[in-house]
Amino acid sequence: MSKKQLAFLVIILILVTDQILKIWIKTNFSLGEEHKVIGDWFLLHFVENKGMAFGFIFGGRTGKVILTLFRLVAASAIIIYLLKLIKKDIPTGLVISIAMIFAGAVGNIIDSAFYGILFTDSYGRVAEFLPKGGGYESFLHGSVVDMFFLPILKGTWPSWSPINANQPFLFFRPVFNIADSAITVGISIILVFYRKFFNEIDKKKAEDAKEV
Repeated sequence: MSKKQLAFLVIILILVTDQILKIWIKTNFSLGEEHKVIGDWFLLHFVENKGMAFGFIFGGRTGKVILTLFRLVAASAIIIYLLKLIKKDIPTGLVISIAMIFAGAVGNIIDSAFYGILFTDSYGRVAEFLPKGGGYESFLHGSVVDMFFLPILKGTWPSWSPINANQPFLFFRPVFNIADSAITVGISIILVFYRKFFNEIDKKKAEDAKEV
């Protein structure tokens, strides 16, 4: 299998898995519904994210369109860069990690661009797919479906804490999805294992610039 085929396989596997789970959640859970997977620390908790990864918000309807368009531009740049690097025979692990980042970006773009017109809302009910009366939002205004909730540590901030004294403490609070995970894991792999590779590329570019 060539590295280009491997990248394509990784992208397809992540996208298909991500979308299957999101559609299953959307068509079986009402918003806010929660079910235990493993004990009290691994839960499926259905939320919809109108903003960035892990539930962060990027303001308003205009901001939503800007964010989605930015994701499209970023995803396009990533796949072009990946194909360019593959021609230079980069390490297999780097191919996989960049493919993961691209797949994660596209997975969330699909939600943002299309879920608003494909589904009814999920407030107090399970969403309907391809409703006759139209979806809950217009093109590019859909919400990203998140479901993984890992409240691994629970407690209370001590009274002497300079922040949130005597307030409830929870780790890990954000709810996320497979696409978010793919982006995070892909970036982590690059930072841990391939920083030197990119440093060498930058060094070579600097040397080439001096020669010119």
